[in-house]
Amino acid sequence: MKLYNGMSPNGMRVQVYLAEKKIDVPVTNIDVMAGDTKKPEYLSINSLGEVPVLELDDGKIITESLAICRYFEILHPEPSLMGESAEEQAHIEMWTRRMEQQIFASVGRIGLHEIPYFAHKLEQIPAYAASSRREFPKRLAWLEQEISDGRPFIAGDKFTIADITGMAAIMVCGFLDIEIPDEFKSVNKWAKSMQARPSWPSMPG
Repeated sequence: MKLYNGMSPNGMRVQVYLAEKKIDVPVTNIDVMAGDTKKPEYLSINSLGEVPVLELDDGKIITESLAICRYFEILHPEPSLMGESAEEQAHIEMWTRRMEQQIFASVGRIGLHEIPYFAHKLEQIPAYAASSRREFPKRLAWLEQEISDGRPFIAGDKFTIADITGMAAIMVCGFLDIEIPDEFKSVNKWAKSMQARPSWPSMPG
């Protein structure tokens, strides 16, 4: 099998997941910002022109970061990053969706409407980006309240895919020069612990 991946929030999710699981997969590096995902040969494997893409040995293609992670979770269940019991799996899925919808997507909308690279994907509206920047601290305030119980990870006492989704959001914040306000002490503590993990990828200069 082969993984097509490049520097992107969703690409980071798979990269961190594989590092945490210590799974070695051959990687073809895709230069997203140079336009590699817009080339016909790449669009032939993912018509959306996005990374990551997992090509299986039989040629079948799996796209979408969480789908790729789910595939490897079944093949390599230990250490579990998506839960073991039905209750644990549902709890982690709940928090993954919450992080994706409330935090990751919220900051992602800013990038979609501010970064010139995405102009081909949608009509960029600067006023919407500005509104989203004003809104994002409210999302962080929600997360602060949720994790102020002292738990070390988003879904509880164990590092999970929900944390990886949050790590991707932190990466986007870095690209957009968005800082987590000092008043959100629990969020800052969690974010710093995520950036200190060995799986946190090196950022391009």
